[in-house]
Parts: sequence; structure tokens; C-alpha cells
Amino acid sequence: MGASSAPGAVSAPGGPGGPGTAPRRTGPPRITLRSDLRASLYDGLVALAITAVVFVVIYLRIRAKTSSTLTVMPFMADAGAFWLYFVSQAFGWSALLWAWGTVVLGLLMSGPRPRWLPLTGPRLERLHRTTSLNTIALIAAHALFFAAELIRHDTDSWYGRTWTAFVETFVPGGYESGTGAVAIPVGQAALYLAIPLGLLFYVRHRVGPKTWRVLHRCILVIYVLSVWHTLLYGTNVWYDGWFRTTVWLLQLPIAALFLIRMLSPARRSERLAAARAAGSRTVWALRLTVRITAVAVLGVLLAVLITGRDGGRAEPPADTTSSHTDHD
Repeated sequence: MGASSAPGAVSAPGGPGGPGTAPRRTGPPRITLRSDLRASLYDGLVALAITAVVFVVIYLRIRAKTSSTLTVMPFMADAGAFWLYFVSQAFGWSALLWAWGTVVLGLLMSGPRPRWLPLTGPRLERLHRTTSLNTIALIAAHALFFAAELIRHDTDSWYGRTWTAFVETFVPGGYESGTGAVAIPVGQAALYLAIPLGLLFYVRHRVGPKTWRVLHRCILVIYVLSVWHTLLYGTNVWYDGWFRTTVWLLQLPIAALFLIRMLSPARRSERLAAARAAGSRTVWALRLTVRITAVAVLGVLLAVLITGRDGGRAEPPADTTSSHTDHD
């Protein structure tokens, strides 16, 4: 194979392009935010379709009065009056699903890749980037529709209720009602971390590859915040039951892949033995602590699934009128 056939080779002046022709790059195309936004279109359409299906399921369950949301907030029995809230719920669930997929793809890339996986390395990486972009969009849509619901049911002037909705939805500490005083800031943290960390990839050459890798690992923190927000505030998983337990069950693959990635990272420099060989006791102790934590998390998840104690609230009897009516 000649030198001109190597990846990234350029044609010299006087070559096939003729004298004075600008060098032509023959390597892989440069990855840009614009190209990934175009590539994420199909993935985004799938996300919207799933969101629509989730919305229909939520809406029909409200109409049939079989949703636990009505136990939390019985005044929402009028499905037509609160449809914006149900759209927000639907976007929240699809955002959590896309975040789950993004984290799984990232862990598959950074750890030992299964041989049965049909995707090549570049395709896996590109799918990871497109799902990441769509996760940000879905989280933002979840928040915007929540704000729209607050605006719609406020009796203040249009600018007054818009400002109130903005503060309660996007300003930490602005929402002071019930469980939302904790759950909303947790969701806001996930959104405000997802945007810069998700887009940091496209300027990684400016921050440096090492800094980018360290910051990129915080994506897992965003996912943990998203799950925490859901378990705290999702009226669909407010009470004990199979649905809430399923949310916990879906974390098992994440925990297992994370442990495998810690025990056998793709980069040899990140292995536990490499820190010991380099004589860095601090790095070795930190990496060992992370591995022990991963084992502990996996153990906690297994304990939750075996015992059924998933942190849900006990559902009140059907004939009681004491509900969490401050949860809106």
C-alpha cells in the first residue's frame, strides 16, 4: 500500500489534482456538532414516536382512572385539562430511557466490547453521540412542558405567570411545594450538567483530551440525578409496585457494565495495576475505592430487587381523601 493510501493522506501539489490544487484530505470526515445533529434526526424521530406512545398510555390510564397519578393528585382526573402535564411526563420517561441507552453505549465503548455486539466501534461511538444530543433535547422538552402547564393554570397576568413558571421550573430553590422542593432542583442539576458535558465533546481539542475524559465521566452523575429525580417525583412510580421496581431493575445492567469497565478498562493506563506500577498510591487508592463502590452499588440493587423494598410510599386505601395535593 502506497503512502498516499494511508488515512489522512493528502495529495501533493502537481499530483492528481494538478499544479496549484489545494491538498485534499482523504481521511475520515471531521466530527462536528452540525454533522451529529443531522445524524441524530432519525434517532430523534424514534424518540418522539416513543414519547407519543407513552403520552397515549398515560392519557388513557388517567381517563380510565387506573393511574397512580390520580392517587397523588386526584384533581387531575380531567385528562383534557391537564394534558400538558401528561406530555411533560411522557418526555420525562423518554428522556430517562434515552439517558439509559446513552450510558450503556458509553460503558460498552470504554470497557471490553462484547463480541456479539453487531455495531462497529465508529458506529457505536456515533450512536452514543446522537443519543446524547437527543437526551438533552428530551430533558429540555420535559422541563418546558412542565413550565407550560404551570403557566396555563396560573391566574396571574401573562407576564406574572410566565415569570413564576420560569422561576419554579428553571431556578434552583424556586419550587417550594412538597417533594418538589428537593426533586425539582435534582432534575435541574441533571439538565444544567447535561448541556455543557454533552456538548464538551465538540470542543475537546481546546480543553485537552485528558481534561475532557475526566469531565466526560461525570455523564454518569447526570444519569444518577435523572433516576433520583424520577423516583422522587414521578407520580407513576410514587408508590410501591412493579413499575417502580422495574425502574430499579433497569439499573442492574448499568451497574454491571460499570463494574466490568472498572475491572477491565479499555485503556491500560486506567487499570489498577498501572497505578501501582507507576508508584502513585493516591491514584491506586482512588481507583480501588471506585471499584469497591461499584460492587456495593450492584449489591444494593440486588438487595432492592430481592427484598422488594424500593423506597416507594405505601399506597393509601381507595376510600381515603388524604392525598399529596401539593404535588403539582
